Amino acid sequence: MATTDPASEITAASVRPGGELLVLLAAMTPEQLERALANLTTSFPAEGVLVASPSALPADSHPPLRIVAAPAANASWTLTAADFASAHQLADKNKAAAILMLGPESGGLAPSAIRALANAVLTAPTDLAVPCYELPPHAGLVNSAILYPLTRALFASRVRFPLAVDLGLSLRMAERLSGAAHRLTMLNQGEAPLWPINEATVAGFTIDQLDVGLLRAQPQPAGPDLSTILPLVAGSLFSDIDAKAAFWQRFRVLPPARNLLSIPEAASTDAAPDIAPMLQTFRLAYSNLYEIWSLVLPPTSLLGLKRLSTTGAADFLMPEPLWARIVFDFLLAHRLRIINRGHLLGALIPLYLAWVASHINITASGIDPESHIEAVAAAFEAEKTYIVSRWRWPDRFNP
Repeated sequence: MATTDPASEITAASVRPGGELLVLLAAMTPEQLERALANLTTSFPAEGVLVASPSALPADSHPPLRIVAAPAANASWTLTAADFASAHQLADKNKAAAILMLGPESGGLAPSAIRALANAVLTAPTDLAVPCYELPPHAGLVNSAILYPLTRALFASRVRFPLAVDLGLSLRMAERLSGAAHRLTMLNQGEAPLWPINEATVAGFTIDQLDVGLLRAQPQPAGPDLSTILPLVAGSLFSDIDAKAAFWQRFRVLPPARNLLSIPEAASTDAAPDIAPMLQTFRLAYSNLYEIWSLVLPPTSLLGLKRLSTTGAADFLMPEPLWARIVFDFLLAHRLRIINRGHLLGALIPLYLAWVASHINITASGIDPESHIEAVAAAFEAEKTYIVSRWRWPDRFNP
């Protein structure tokens, strides 16, 4: 799996004959948009690049960029099905050679990183170019706890951010995602997330992950609320996994691990979050949600949670295999509609908070956060036979 060094100089690469690179910008504030356009001008100083933005801009405001209007879009913290449909439509209309989608606050990406994402789909046989972001130790934990390990275990992908907000797409990848977006739109889910890694893997397309280095400001939902975010992204991923069950149940070999760049880790001056409120939520849920959990989880998992409910904060550690099985069992319950899906995903939140508390304790002990996340992902891989078995024989563990 290729990587690129964000500290290296920008190298020129010719756009494929017969078309330009289309850069589709997400809805942004005027300040964010100005910074993004300035970065694009630096990234592509010699070539003409077509930039589509939902914001009104003078066509000659940033030469050599050629700016066109994109369909109006709602500001969103992640790429949605509607964004992918618009990208393919604009690329087809303008005979583009490839597409670069840049999410909100993408002005924080270095020009070299922008160039690398574009080069991957312009000059190499890559269908999907995905960035690997460098984040603070306790950021992006829904991704680290659920999205990344699930995608890695079931689709044999090492892409660290399967819901990345910046992507490079070949034309056939854009067409594939547009088709998936159309299916969601038909279900009135046009603003739902799409899962490009899953789509590319099922189609047999090539994926390239590139290190983009320095911290990139990650867009946040307005009034971020875990009770909204986790059900949205986990529910969307669970549904996509259900739709692709015939694919992921077959055995696949995980690609070799990436050679991570030797980027000095910035010293964090932030104190570790207080885990007491998380544990209080978990313990209260153990009393109030046990009946729901018992419909979803087998006795061995419930026993593990019982032990955790009486463990003090200093010693609170959730075993990686237990967490993997909890997520897999909630995935199965989502498929079987054992209870209302909204209630089901709401019941997952206290368990996720227990995992976060454990992760904070582990990293506070001196273990590198990324090492623990990799251990969690490895546990999901090891437990894949568990979910395959439960998927095929879901009644085996019923009380």
